[in-house]
Parts: sequence; structure tokens; C-alpha cells
Amino acid sequence: MTGRVEADRDVRGAFLVRTGSTQQSWVDPDDPLRLEFEYVQRIAEALRATILRRDASVRLRVVHLGGGGMTLPRWLAAVRPGTAQIVCEPDADLLAEVRRKLPLERRSGIKVRTTDGRSGIAAMPSDYADAVIVDAFDGLNVPGSLATWEFFAEAGRVLRPDGVLVMNLADQAPFGWARSCLAGIAATFPRLLLTAETAVWKGRRYGNLVALGSRSALPLAALEAAAQHALFGYRTSSGAVLNRWLGAAEPF
Repeated sequence: MTGRVEADRDVRGAFLVRTGSTQQSWVDPDDPLRLEFEYVQRIAEALRATILRRDASVRLRVVHLGGGGMTLPRWLAAVRPGTAQIVCEPDADLLAEVRRKLPLERRSGIKVRTTDGRSGIAAMPSDYADAVIVDAFDGLNVPGSLATWEFFAEAGRVLRPDGVLVMNLADQAPFGWARSCLAGIAATFPRLLLTAETAVWKGRRYGNLVALGSRSALPLAALEAAAQHALFGYRTSSGAVLNRWLGAAEPF
């Protein structure tokens, strides 16, 4: 399903990317630091607590699987100028519309490849990236090719030993799909954290969950504190509590 770009009726100069009736991303080219969607704010917090704390003299490398309006790449370019970023997005028509209506600044450090996430990650060299961000949807669903343990193993190959995988997924109670997806992440990344709105955790509605996976320690306290200050109330889960939630889930 092809996405489309349309002007935000309430914020002058801002745009929404939609796929069907689903809002995929929101971007204000004149204010890349403004992140409107809550789950995008959680991803940004995860990056601030992990790779953005590293020495500013070191050039970071970030791979985005799923581009949309390139909200996060624009944000990263503003927060950490000089970051090398690769965006893999298979929707060529959407990319053409984004380039026309929301062109990137010159020397942004953002390279865009018209390819699906699975093919894009397979083409990456080993030990390349500090972060791999998976935010790819076909309507309401994450493509199945980006939810298997084989895919997460490939992401682990591309990430440096202290790199972090950040994934946006969506599900609702009893979270059978999310549990299997997390089990696949856990097969490569033993350090895990999962965050979602309290209403989603309690099974009141379908919604976004943001997962972090790493082979090195995650800054759990910082991430938990950030979630507690979220506007709509977020809760994190990690360690033994998250392991109990996963139970005997089998990876895809």
C-alpha cells in the first residue's frame, strides 16, 4: 500500500504521511526537533539514553528501516550533526513525494535507499552501525520479514558490539504477536526493554510498543524515568518482569 504526504491542517508548514487511513509519521521541516507522535518520542529518548551519550567527536552511524517522512533522521541530524544515516524505504512513490514536498537539506548526512528493510540490512557490512531503528509498517502491521529471528540475527551482525536495536511494533492484549517478536529479538540481544502506554499494557486498546535490544547493558533507570514523564502515561518492562511476560513465546 502506497503512502501519501498531506499538509497538516492545524500546524502550518507541517505534513502527515498516511498509508490508507493510518497516520505513519508527522514532520515539520522547519522544526525537526518537534516530535508529535508519542512513540517517536520514546524512540528519541532511547537514542538520547544510549548512543547520543557517546563522545561527540565520534561519528555515529544509524540505519533506519522504514522512512516515511524521515522524521527521526531529520531529528538526529539536528541533534547530532554529522551523524551518518541510511534510510531503507521500499515505497518509491512515497519517497518521490517526500523529496518533492519535504526535501532534505544538503549535506544532511542522510542517504536514502529504495529497498525493503530485509534486503537493506542484508547489504550492510558487519559491525557497521551504532543503532538500527525498525519503524516499518504496511498499514497497521509490521512486515513479517522484519519480525523473524533470522532478521534480528542479521541486525545483530550489522550492529557494533555496543549497538542498540530499537523497534516500533503494534499489538493488543494478549500480545501473542509482540511476544513472539520479542522472543526473536531476545535470541540475539539478551538485554531487553519494552515500553508502551499504560492503556495498551492493560489491554484497553491496540497501540504501539517500543522495544530495545542490546548485547551490552541498557540504561534502564534513565529510560524508566523518561517514560514516567510522558504525557499519556507510559510504563517500561525489563529483566525478570519482562521475561515472565514473554513466558514460553516462540520466535517467528
